[in-house]
Amino acid sequence: QVQLIESGGGLVQAGDSLRLSCAASGRTFSDYGMGWFRQAPGKERQFVAAISRSAATTYYSDSVKGRFTISRDNAKNTVYLQMNSLKPEDTAVYYCAAVSGLIYRDYTRWGSWGQGTQVTVSS
Repeated sequence: QVQLIESGGGLVQAGDSLRLSCAASGRTFSDYGMGWFRQAPGKERQFVAAISRSAATTYYSDSVKGRFTISRDNAKNTVYLQMNSLKPEDTAVYYCAAVSGLIYRDYTRWGSWGQGTQVTVSS
């Protein structure tokens, strides 16, 4: 499996921006589709965004489409999540994930996970 370490979370106000980063190691990064999920207290982990191995295709949940952008730099083994126009309902722990096969919105289909980074958006 690939090891993942997220960074970039924090406390911001509604309307602000944050960029999350996820550094990968241990395997060939470009062999993996990459994704971001989030989990709020008492709620199930939910899909946020994903990007294909070559970065040719991106996927977004309806709740973040138009506000968040996922990207990757295969030379740096890093995937990013640029989050703009943040809302209080975006508050959650954000997890980076890797998948060696097809990309799914179902978090149970993803094989490798980071430890998570907290994002808190105040109103």
